[in-house]
Amino acid sequence: MDVRLSPEQRALRDAAAQVVDRLGPDAVGRLDDEERVAKLDAAVAASGWRELRTATDDGPPWASAVEVAIVAEELGRGLADAAFLGPTLAADLRRRAGASPATGPETVLLTADLTAPATSTTDAVAVDGRGATAALLLVPTDDGHTLAQVAVEPAAATTDLTRPPARPTSAATDPVAGKLGDDDLAAWTALGLAATCADLVGTMTGAVRLATGYARERNQYGRAIGAFQAVQHLLADALVATEGSRSLALHAAWAVDALPPADALAAAALAKAYCARAARSVCETAIQVHGGIGNTWECLAHVHLRRALLSSDVLGGVGPNLDRVLAHHGVAR
Repeated sequence: MDVRLSPEQRALRDAAAQVVDRLGPDAVGRLDDEERVAKLDAAVAASGWRELRTATDDGPPWASAVEVAIVAEELGRGLADAAFLGPTLAADLRRRAGASPATGPETVLLTADLTAPATSTTDAVAVDGRGATAALLLVPTDDGHTLAQVAVEPAAATTDLTRPPARPTSAATDPVAGKLGDDDLAAWTALGLAATCADLVGTMTGAVRLATGYARERNQYGRAIGAFQAVQHLLADALVATEGSRSLALHAAWAVDALPPADALAAAALAKAYCARAARSVCETAIQVHGGIGNTWECLAHVHLRRALLSSDVLGGVGPNLDRVLAHHGVAR
């Protein structure tokens, strides 16, 4: 595995960073700015990032999972409140099933606890559902899964303030031409885990930058609080956890296209277990560094934590993914 980014990948990272730095919410109050949200959504749509995993004429996706992770990390860093994870996973699911591209905004339907793709509309949640009119779910068959589509509508706000969910409007589903085998489902799950790992890394990065900036500016006893050793240790530990997570997330993204599906799933599950645990600690540290103001609604730190909690739950957090890793090695927990 070559950990260096190509010139094209660096350009992709820079482009995503410019979009979120210009149009992302830089304050809690900006989350309600509908004009800003519309401009951000239009910029993401125009970029084509949601179609990175759609099929080319000869079958493979337009871009690798590493490129998906690059975009996901930057969007997470800037708390981008435009749909990306849901449409990307839906596009990859259609490609693997050999189905035609979606005709409108689409996401995926997960079980109520978010740990697995939904197989019915009962107690199901459409993740990253802003703007989505439909969601995909899996229909089990004797030799794999087929796809179905269900109409969705916005659901009540949940933990993550940047990626609102959606819910099925009814139990009625429309079959979608195409079929997935077990290997397809394993590879798709690996992509979902890798993308959420990248989002967690971005969220951690944004939280550390927010806390570091505050520690430079906030004075106590005539000195910036960043000069105190206790605060320095907190921020140093948070940075180490973030960089460790970045390495694992990059390996998970590389594995999606480079390793057999079972091995890719194990690598992604290992990364997700680590990143999910690290992200909560890092985001809570950012709140702690802010002191009393960190517990107020106006402080952006809690938005990072809320986003991290949702990304941790999507396709499972620490426990479910440790089980996946152990199962891959034939070990029961």
